[in-house]
Amino acid sequence: MDNQMLCQFLEDKPAACKVLVVGDIMLDKYYYGEVTRISGEAPVPITRVHSSTEKLGGGANIACNLAVLGVRTGISGFVGDDQHCESMVEKFRRYGIDASGLIYTDRPTTTKVRVVSGNQQMFRLDFEESGAVDGEDAQKFRQYIGQKLNESLDCVVISDHDNGACTEKTCAKIIELCHNHGVPVVVDMSGHNWVNYAHADYVVANMKRVNQALLQPVENEDDQVEKAAHYLLRKYRLRNVIVTRSQQGLSLVGKDVVAHIPTKAQELFDVLGATDSIAAVFALALAGGLNPRHGAYLANLAAGRVVMRLGTYAVTREELQDLLRTP
Repeated sequence: MDNQMLCQFLEDKPAACKVLVVGDIMLDKYYYGEVTRISGEAPVPITRVHSSTEKLGGGANIACNLAVLGVRTGISGFVGDDQHCESMVEKFRRYGIDASGLIYTDRPTTTKVRVVSGNQQMFRLDFEESGAVDGEDAQKFRQYIGQKLNESLDCVVISDHDNGACTEKTCAKIIELCHNHGVPVVVDMSGHNWVNYAHADYVVANMKRVNQALLQPVENEDDQVEKAAHYLLRKYRLRNVIVTRSQQGLSLVGKDVVAHIPTKAQELFDVLGATDSIAAVFALALAGGLNPRHGAYLANLAAGRVVMRLGTYAVTREELQDLLRTP
């Protein structure tokens, strides 16, 4: 792999790239503390909270990753008129993300609240409504994406977390619009509905999602993953699949390309947000004109850094360049 060329790509290209992230967006809230005792009210641990933080999640985290890398980034998805949305919008403003595509609904802004003691997540609270979004709201969503494509985009990322934005009808329309404009589509799949992504250029999915779509689950080995990916390509009319494989790295499989990219040996700390980073870095690669193998290599480097952090994390250009320069 030409690491020097990739370093130069990261230096020169991101600011010229324009990427739109669409679909399920959310806010992640963390409360950190220590477990001191078991409650006398119920057999549950009492966590004494000493700090808290908020981070962008789902499609919002993909947008954050792109913005940190220097990409001109936009976001479109459904939010509620609530405090969680206000916090999310403030973060978009801070990162320079164009949030004009947010569509306000009577749903709550999807928010995941986690309580962490030490390095262990104790429990999670989800504030969300996950029914399919249709009618006027869905129409506004699709129209906004069409408008941005008319203004020129280099790549569109669909983030599907089964929260209702990515229905089969909506995904089909987005993919059709993108292809009419010659714009590649990357799907970050954290849902279950493979049928929604027909004709998508790249679908990023972990081993769990891959095995859920198979009649017989496969082991996390190159030949088995490759065979499973080809099955998914045929069954769901996909162009390429990127399978994230935890400590084994990732595999890029398409009609004309197969690449199994191992990761460097390291401690696996937290996989949360790893596929978000892979989708973001790979989208940057496509937007900037890199070939898919180079894009998958860069994305795998980014994921290796993310899993060493607790919670979602956006890798910087400088970090990626340092990784490329490290033997």
